[in-house]
Amino acid sequence: MSLVSTNWKNIKMTHLRCGLTPDRALMRHIKTRFVLMLTITLSLSTMAYIYFSCKQVTHHYTMFNVVNQTQSYTEGLSGKHLFWKIMQTPTALNKPTLSVITKPISVHYHVAHPSNYHFILDEPDKCQQNPFLVLMVPVAPHQLEARNAIRSTWGNESTVQGKAVMTLFLVGLTGGSDSEKAQQQLEEESRQHRDLVQSNFVDSYFNLTIKTMVIMDWLATRCPQANFSMKVDSDMYLNMDNLMTLLLAPNTPRQNYITGFLMLNQHVIRNKISKYYVSEELYPEPRYPTYVLGVGYVFSNDLPKKIVEASKDVKPFNIEDAYVGTCLKWLGIKPSRAPDPSQFRTFMKDSKSHDLSKVITTIARSPKQIIEFWQSVAKNIPLTFLS
Repeated sequence: MSLVSTNWKNIKMTHLRCGLTPDRALMRHIKTRFVLMLTITLSLSTMAYIYFSCKQVTHHYTMFNVVNQTQSYTEGLSGKHLFWKIMQTPTALNKPTLSVITKPISVHYHVAHPSNYHFILDEPDKCQQNPFLVLMVPVAPHQLEARNAIRSTWGNESTVQGKAVMTLFLVGLTGGSDSEKAQQQLEEESRQHRDLVQSNFVDSYFNLTIKTMVIMDWLATRCPQANFSMKVDSDMYLNMDNLMTLLLAPNTPRQNYITGFLMLNQHVIRNKISKYYVSEELYPEPRYPTYVLGVGYVFSNDLPKKIVEASKDVKPFNIEDAYVGTCLKWLGIKPSRAPDPSQFRTFMKDSKSHDLSKVITTIARSPKQIIEFWQSVAKNIPLTFLS
């Protein structure tokens, strides 16, 4: 006799002893199993719903921090080639996220605040020289050629019109399969030049706001005694003499001052395929407040601490210069129009009519062109000879 037959015989005998007919016993047995299966199915469905709901909230929190999809990129406005890849986030995501799940309204707050990060490579004593001006250059870890071009040109000028100047490069974490080797190279470069600052955020285009806030934090905590600072991209030519003339002018404020190429009445980009896309959730207003284009802006050195404090209350979004402008609006500070706005140039439209001896900043097409621009001004060579 089979095991099934034996079991069914035992079930029938049990139910007969309880006063049930075989048919009624069979129906009760089927009903019991149906209820059990329904209970298990509902339990599993509830568990799956809770799991995926929590996972979605956690992913929502990570969107600004790194997005789990970061980019290999060329730092600066002129960087065009963006290659998406998946990377693990070794930053503030390691911190507990329980409060994010219980308070979803604040999922984006404080992610860009520099207290979420720490410095891996640092030059904390650099400002013992009491510089008048500190130049902070955000640059991708792999862009050694750009750093060397700056080191050999405007970044090598330590005294301008009798005022001490200092240049530092800010990088994030290296990525890719050879990240360990790349990190070792950065550390060796740091030992050689003593001009690298590195923080533990993933270095990507999407994280430029974090990068800028880390710069502000370094200036506020490591170099508060400087008079002025400048955030200048690694693809920029900078005429130091013209910049110093601006800063030493008697009508240039020493507090609450920031200037460069002003961006007025700019629409927020809502096109999701644009690299400048910002969602309504991150920034609900249709236009940005007046801000200074991020390729190069100079500011009085009282502002970094104020901007860092404002960032505790201003929700971060991924357009770094517009975010700084939003923090300034929160502080009640308006960017200043440069005495000669043409000195802060973007792309060079016509090299033959572009007088480098008069500009403060302009975008170069390559590290080689940064050197060419600098040499043309230093040797008074017309730019047309170099084009």
